[in-house]
Amino acid sequence: MWKDLKIFCERGSGVEFVTNSERETEELGARLARRLEPGAVVAFTGDLGAGKTAFTRGLARGLGVPDRVTSPTFTIVNEYEGGRLPLFHFDMYRLVSSEELFDIGWEDYLVRGGVCAVEWSENVSDALEEDVISVEICRGEAESRRIIHIEGVAL
Repeated sequence: MWKDLKIFCERGSGVEFVTNSERETEELGARLARRLEPGAVVAFTGDLGAGKTAFTRGLARGLGVPDRVTSPTFTIVNEYEGGRLPLFHFDMYRLVSSEELFDIGWEDYLVRGGVCAVEWSENVSDALEEDVISVEICRGEAESRRIIHIEGVAL
């Protein structure tokens, strides 16, 4: 349950949370989703396997998306409809520049009134607006522990 998640510390304009399982990471994503408005961009950073897709599964659940959420590594973007807002889940791991992002229609996704969840956002950071919601996910000491720093929205 969300009540079990603890705020780890506040730093700068953001807040850090510690999650101790994939389920808790998803629940934090669901909590964030309830605060999102049309056109929101959630920019993820974190190592391979850190939990970016798990967090995005939580976003989808919090938006009411009924579909199974999977990593868009080979498709670059997965679209999910049927919730309060559409979810556009991007994986920028294979992109080498923001020019490729515009080639796949990034601007069209921004105006569709959904939420853009962008994994490996550091690969296209120059294309992102200043008002993105940043989510940095780091592994903790234990195998399932994650330290999640969120900036750009109040939780």
